[in-house]
Amino acid sequence: MTKVSFIGAGSTVFAKNLMGDIWSYPELADATICLMDIDPGRLKQSEQVARHIIKTLGNDPTVEVTTDRRAALIGADYVVCMIQVGGYEPATVIDFEIPKKYGLRQTIGDTLGIGGIMRGLRTIPVLLDITRDMEELCPEALFINYANPMCMNQWALSRASDIRTVGLCHSVPGTAHELARDIGIAYEDVNYLVAGINHMAFYLKFEDRRTGADLYPLLHKVYEEGRVPPTNRVRYEMLRRLGYFVTESSEHFSEYVPWFIKAGAPALIDDFKIPLDEYIERCKAGIISWQLLEKAEEEGRIPSEEEILHALRDAHPMHKGWTVRSITDLNKVERSVEYGSLIIHSMETGAARSIYGNVPNDNIIDNLPDGCCVEVPCLVDANGVQPTRVGALPPQLAALMGTNINVQALTVEAALSGKREHIYHAAMLDPHTAAELTLDQIWSMVDELIEAHGDYLPAYR
Repeated sequence: MTKVSFIGAGSTVFAKNLMGDIWSYPELADATICLMDIDPGRLKQSEQVARHIIKTLGNDPTVEVTTDRRAALIGADYVVCMIQVGGYEPATVIDFEIPKKYGLRQTIGDTLGIGGIMRGLRTIPVLLDITRDMEELCPEALFINYANPMCMNQWALSRASDIRTVGLCHSVPGTAHELARDIGIAYEDVNYLVAGINHMAFYLKFEDRRTGADLYPLLHKVYEEGRVPPTNRVRYEMLRRLGYFVTESSEHFSEYVPWFIKAGAPALIDDFKIPLDEYIERCKAGIISWQLLEKAEEEGRIPSEEEILHALRDAHPMHKGWTVRSITDLNKVERSVEYGSLIIHSMETGAARSIYGNVPNDNIIDNLPDGCCVEVPCLVDANGVQPTRVGALPPQLAALMGTNINVQALTVEAALSGKREHIYHAAMLDPHTAAELTLDQIWSMVDELIEAHGDYLPAYR
């Protein structure tokens, strides 16, 4: 019987989506899912959601629940990782507040930039601990990683572990859905080819599946006619400048480059609708929502959207309804766009399908460095995840990705070597950080961040 272990299962909304996806396949209806998290409260919430999904689907699988990671890994066929080391507090708050003292502002801070660097340094050692346990307890299992920063994490895993692994993200299908809406075409009628690095991959091909017609002219028309959604101005600007559309949101992408978030040009922030620090508020909103949900469940009910919104607006007057839908939809069982269940189903049944995965660049993209983590189409069947060779990317895209890969490489080197100087080097070469701060400021900021993170980081020499 197939066993899937969720590490970090207290990410309840995400765990709910994956559990519903897995158990909705008849061939996986009896799969054992083991929920593991270090937070017993959130783990209990995820267990309750699992029981509801089982009741809704009418299945009879086994659900295991534990705070012991090694126990969760015993006998696992698939290990799904969705951890956030250090959580919102203190780690994410530290990643935002200390750089802000230096005038360095961020939007998400989980992929690149100083926030991405610090998150990578916190996360890589834990991922390697997990895979070392897997080598002992379930050496044939596939490690499916959703934890950011994706490229740094997967690059480190490929260098320091022999466990089979693939990194997954929903930005490729998610953005394709958005673009189809922008040009008034059904998503099912779109055919695309994407390649690059996670959160900075590009649609090399975006066509009408029925006719083979190039749909890029319609995307350019959206820009020319002033129909760009306000939250997507950065990406459409990059389409105009580079000729290709990027997979990750404008909110994310704006902090991977030096052109949009500038203390000396505040008008840019407004012109491109860049939500600085909004992520922190979303995290706070999520905590309030979960607290309300737990209180309501003690009373035997589910809180309404109106109840959650009222509480959020009392706490945060500028609140825009973040997280409410995902919290109140916990009782719904609908297939998500996540690739995790597709991989498991294909490997268990042999059904061939294509997904987008984050894998080592082993002769896949010619003009990106060997071994770096790339996001490309992959065939999945009973033989596992098999990346597709892409060849060379347009030179302007490869050059832009190189600015991010430099930071990833140095962060991974710091994590694996324990050398503190590479943390400084990574921050020095980060496009956004370098555009805003002096070398002395960068080094001082890194020192403060390392000190503030304390035991969440290993000792660096």
